[in-house]
Amino acid sequence: MTVRTRFAPSPTGMLHIGGARTALFNYLYARHHGGQFLLRVEDTDRERSTDAATQMILQGLDWLGITPDEVPVFQSTRQARHTEVALAMLQRGEAYRCYLSPEELAAMRAQATAEKRPFRLVSPWRDRDPAEAPADIKPVIRIRAPREGETIVQDLVQGEVKVGNIELDDMIILRSDGTPTYLHAVVVDDHDMGITHVIRGDDHLTNTFRQIMVYRANGW
Repeated sequence: MTVRTRFAPSPTGMLHIGGARTALFNYLYARHHGGQFLLRVEDTDRERSTDAATQMILQGLDWLGITPDEVPVFQSTRQARHTEVALAMLQRGEAYRCYLSPEELAAMRAQATAEKRPFRLVSPWRDRDPAEAPADIKPVIRIRAPREGETIVQDLVQGEVKVGNIELDDMIILRSDGTPTYLHAVVVDDHDMGITHVIRGDDHLTNTFRQIMVYRANGW
């Protein structure tokens, strides 16, 4: 197996020291194992992403001597692929269209707050007939999260980390406007780029459990 790592910054500001550290770890790990280091610019937040920030990140990495082995990938150019995967999941029954209105979601959150419990969405549309869908609601596409068992992350730093699947909700993979969410797009991109090791900040550990659902739903 050829080790392939990646650094995936969002161009919403300058390259900061934490990002540089993450890029360096990915670069050195790939070099140590005779592998490849890749760069993916996660510019799907079109309101906050700027060309100036992108150039500053690229120039900062170049100044540090951290050079990717392939042409950088821009996530915004891959929306059609993200959508393709989401629709395939929908067709296989690994995902479903959710027609909850903003008012219904707000009421469910308020109820969770009143009952002093964490809000984890259980959508009535998970098993409801889409023929009953309201005509005035553009649906999102949600993954059909497992309800039993647990998800295990074999982390090379922290070891085996577990979470009960009851803690995972049916996260959105495609918004009502057709754009992919971060947690969905990242998995599709990592898979297509052949990434073997994801090295990133500890704050992303909880994201990993949700991303594993996307891997499994696609048989990856």
